Amino acid sequence: MTADNKLRVATYNIHKGVQGLGPASRLEIHNLGHAVEQLDADIICLQEVRKMNRKAALKFARWPEQPQAEFLAPLGYTAVYETNAYTRHGEHGNALLTRWPVIRKTHRDISDHRFEQRGLLHAVIDVDGTPLHTIVVHLGLIKGSRIRQIAQLRDFVEREIPPDERLVVAGDFNDWGARMRYAMNAMGLRDASDLRGPRILTYPSRLPLTQLDFIYARHLRLTDCSVPRGPIWARMSDHLPLVADFSL
Repeated sequence: MTADNKLRVATYNIHKGVQGLGPASRLEIHNLGHAVEQLDADIICLQEVRKMNRKAALKFARWPEQPQAEFLAPLGYTAVYETNAYTRHGEHGNALLTRWPVIRKTHRDISDHRFEQRGLLHAVIDVDGTPLHTIVVHLGLIKGSRIRQIAQLRDFVEREIPPDERLVVAGDFNDWGARMRYAMNAMGLRDASDLRGPRILTYPSRLPLTQLDFIYARHLRLTDCSVPRGPIWARMSDHLPLVADFSL
């Protein structure tokens, strides 16, 4: 199994690798590359990841030639990416970076209306011969959309993932007040609310007031959950990353 029989999972909305608006916007993708490596996670779930963007590539001299998922993957990691949204200048979606071999991947469009393109990225990861299912999500801004997207997630899990196999669901749930937690618990998925300790706050990064980012798991024992803090984390994205440690 993994070192000390432990597994670390992180989730991070990287805001497409750019912070700020208009002329004041700045490229953060290079800092994010160092930050992702520092997380030292076995599985890193990313949202708002650009595959390409012609406008940004023209504006920023150091815009990477690689898609952002591949650019951010530390040495030895596999990068898995799927597009959720197509825009005038490019496309972006969810990504997963992992130290472990990826057996297969699937993608589902869970868009609730035409103004928000959302997707579900599912990867089956081989952890020393045992399958671990990981789903990366970025849910909608409207409460009704999130409710319907969680229902689509439940249908996908029931149809595609055997009930006795390990499962992690992570991402930006846009879930003010953790109201989706009850529906996730009904699927047998638990998050850091089961741990006693300080409240988890991930948004906004400069002055965190709430938790929008979650890591839920099934058939894994959560041992710790934390949010990296500090000036560099506050400037790279509007979200802070969330890191969860599990015992296998």
